[in-house]
Amino acid sequence: MLTHFRKPVSLSLVSIDLPVRSLVETAATVYQKDKEQFHLLLHEPGVLDQDLDILSPNPSGQRDSKPRLLWLEISPYRAVMTMQGNGQYSYRHLWQKGMYGLSRYYLQHNSVGIPQQFRLRNFTRDLQMTGHPFPTDLRLEYELWCQTVQLGRYVLSLEVHH
Repeated sequence: MLTHFRKPVSLSLVSIDLPVRSLVETAATVYQKDKEQFHLLLHEPGVLDQDLDILSPNPSGQRDSKPRLLWLEISPYRAVMTMQGNGQYSYRHLWQKGMYGLSRYYLQHNSVGIPQQFRLRNFTRDLQMTGHPFPTDLRLEYELWCQTVQLGRYVLSLEVHH
């Protein structure tokens, strides 16, 4: 039986070795798919993508603030995060503890010679989900790789407030 609840959440991404930090505080709809499997759907508030408009700069100098749709599928064994809906790019990450997964990035641009997608590998060092009967915390530690070059170590944390 599919059940769902609307909950406030905090989602953060912090790099251990790079100056990268992001925090989203918003409401999410939590769907219970199975005893230990949950889906969370949230809208990230609009972000000004000033640095991401390199491929198609806006001549007026104004940037659009577009909300992003984040879909997380979580369990104690694996996590998947998909972002879509900002018009420039989207991504999908797959993490499983102690395994390599894929991080795929999709570009929505029509220029010739620009790849429409690229893939990176991620290695999940740790994945912990706590809370019963609904998750209250998810913590993911992973490394991002491009062939043999490590692109940083990251901690993704999700807190579901009750």
